[in-house]
Amino acid sequence: MIKKLGLGTWSWGNKLFWNYQTSSDHELFATYQEALNRGYSFIDTADSYGTGRLNGQSERLLGDFLKRTAKAKKDKIQIATKLAPYPWRIGKNGFTLPYKKSLERLNNNLDVVQLHWSTSRYNPYQELQLLENLCNLNDRGYKFKIGLSNIGPIRLKEIIEFLAKREKKLHCVQVQFSLLAPDLDKQKKVQKICDMYNIDFLAYSPLSFGLLCKDPTIDKVGNTSLLRNLIFNLYDQSTLKLRLALLEIANNRSVSQAQVAINWCCYQGAIPLVGLRNKDQLIDIAGVLKWDLSQSEFQTLNKLSREIVRKLPSNPFVSQ
Repeated sequence: MIKKLGLGTWSWGNKLFWNYQTSSDHELFATYQEALNRGYSFIDTADSYGTGRLNGQSERLLGDFLKRTAKAKKDKIQIATKLAPYPWRIGKNGFTLPYKKSLERLNNNLDVVQLHWSTSRYNPYQELQLLENLCNLNDRGYKFKIGLSNIGPIRLKEIIEFLAKREKKLHCVQVQFSLLAPDLDKQKKVQKICDMYNIDFLAYSPLSFGLLCKDPTIDKVGNTSLLRNLIFNLYDQSTLKLRLALLEIANNRSVSQAQVAINWCCYQGAIPLVGLRNKDQLIDIAGVLKWDLSQSEFQTLNKLSREIVRKLPSNPFVSQ
């Protein structure tokens, strides 16, 4: 199995959850450059990333960074975005304008277009029409692969069959996947289907908003947003044993706690999409490519994960 890493960019432009400031853009560029140098194979963004007037900021930043990058380096990495199926984006042309706007923000660098979440719980026909729209754009000469996000195993099979009728193949599926993710049994069913059809299985939030990186021997939380502080405080005690185990493995291997949590995803064949905002974080996570969890380490982490009754909230739009 070839281990792969992806770079997530939800925090790029997000003030509410990640305290984004435009003054940090130079640091984000350095992070991006290091991702290209360190073997990251996938950069993931979305047209909805960025709060308030900064809506679309993640794509804009990435597009600017790509403009400053030599073609030989760009060719080594896939650029992916997610289009949000907002209620007003309906019909077989609902994604045409959003796609073109994303393409423009990304400076015409776009390899994968993903449906950001499933509409099957409230409007099952909407997502099928939007996927039909993406197929039609492909047929008109726009070159990109099709992906999904926040999908369950039942709907995934239906969409694979739907796309097959258009002679299209699903390229990737991303779901919330970590030691603290909800519905892990369901996510593993999704992964099994992905394996059957040779679809890349992507793990978003593999560090659970940074909670899995929190040192269990230190009570103080760093400079984070009000929302992240709330999450850290809410799950501090219930995750203590798990974080102690992560720290013990990290110390034994002379790696970071974050690397251990990411390698738990890699051990199962997932491609983690790690949200990173500075060069040092990225260099550290790249160390994951140099080592693997042992079976006993993996089993220990799995056992402690199962013992945590209250997992992180699930995305309300995830389909069955």
